[in-house]
Amino acid sequence: MALADELQESWYGDRRPPAWTFPLAVLYGGLAALRRALYRAGILRRVRLPVPVVVVGNLTAGGTGKTPLTLALVEALRRRGWQPGVVSRGYGGTQREPALLDAQPDPARFGDEPCLIRSSGTPVAVGRSRPAAAALLVEAGCDVVIADDGLQHYRLARDVEICVVDGARRFGNGRLLPAGPLREPLSRLRRVDFRVANGAAGPDGFPMRLVGGTAVALVDGEERPLASFAGTPVAAVAAIGHPDRFFESLRTQGLEVDGRAFPDHHAFKAADLAFAGARPLLMTDKDAIKCVRFARPGWWRAPIRAELPGAFLDALDLRLQQVRSHRDR
Repeated sequence: MALADELQESWYGDRRPPAWTFPLAVLYGGLAALRRALYRAGILRRVRLPVPVVVVGNLTAGGTGKTPLTLALVEALRRRGWQPGVVSRGYGGTQREPALLDAQPDPARFGDEPCLIRSSGTPVAVGRSRPAAAALLVEAGCDVVIADDGLQHYRLARDVEICVVDGARRFGNGRLLPAGPLREPLSRLRRVDFRVANGAAGPDGFPMRLVGGTAVALVDGEERPLASFAGTPVAAVAAIGHPDRFFESLRTQGLEVDGRAFPDHHAFKAADLAFAGARPLLMTDKDAIKCVRFARPGWWRAPIRAELPGAFLDALDLRLQQVRSHRDR
C-alpha cells in the first residue's frame, strides 16, 4: 500500500496512524501555534488592503469544495453589486511573482484552480505573496477580494473567514498532520465567521450542495445529460483532493465508471488518458482546464456548481457592507 493511501486510511478509517507520525504531529502543531502567536503579537505583520477581504479555506488537507464555493460567492456578490476578484497562491503552477491572469491563462504557469476561476470571467491574481497579488486586484478595480484556500496564510489580513467542512468525512480522526488530516486544531473553528458544510447540514454550519448532471464536450462544446451515458462503460479521471467523490457522483447518475485517480493538481499528459481507449472519458472542470489543449473527441467535462442558502449569502453581504462602512468613516 502506498504511503498516501495508508495515511488516508488512518485519517478517515479504522487504521491506527503510523507511530512515526505522532512526534511529527506534535512538532507541526507547535510550529503552527508559534506562528499564529507571532502574528497575534504583531511580531509577524499582516498586510491590510483598502477593500474587504474574504478568506475561504478549510482545516483539513485535501479537497472539501473550496473552489466551487469561491465561484458561487463571486456570482452572489456580483448580483449584490460588488466587484469581486480572487487571489490564489497558484498551486501546481510556476508563477512566483504577483500577476493578473489574462483571458486565456496557462494552467502550467498559474495553476489549475486559478485558471478555472478565471474562465468564469472573474479577475484573478496569483503569486507567492498573496498581499502583493491581491493589491493587483484592487488596482484593477475590485472592491472585495476573495482569498481561495487562504485560511492558514495569515500575512494577508482578513475581514471574514469562511471554513468549508467535508460533510461526509468531516475532520477524520481529529489529529494534526501527519497523524491526521488537520492543518490546525479543531479549536480554530471557534474563530471563523462562517462554516459551510459540503454535502450536509447540521452542526457544521450552512449546507452547500454541489449540483451537476450535464456533460460538455472538450472539443466542440456539445452538451448532453450525464444520465445519457448510463448503460455504457465510461472512463473517468480526477486529480482533485477527494477523487472518489467525483467517481461516486457519476455512479449516482447510473454510469459504469472505470475511475483513475491522480494526485491533486496533477499536470496531465495525453498518455495519462490512453487507458480510456474508445470509451467516453469524463473529468472534472478543474482537470479539463489542463487537458483541453490536447483534447480528443469523446472527452467530456462534468461541471458542477455550488448551491448555498440565501440566508448565508445575505449574512455575508451584510458583513461586508459593515466592513466597508467602517473603512469609509
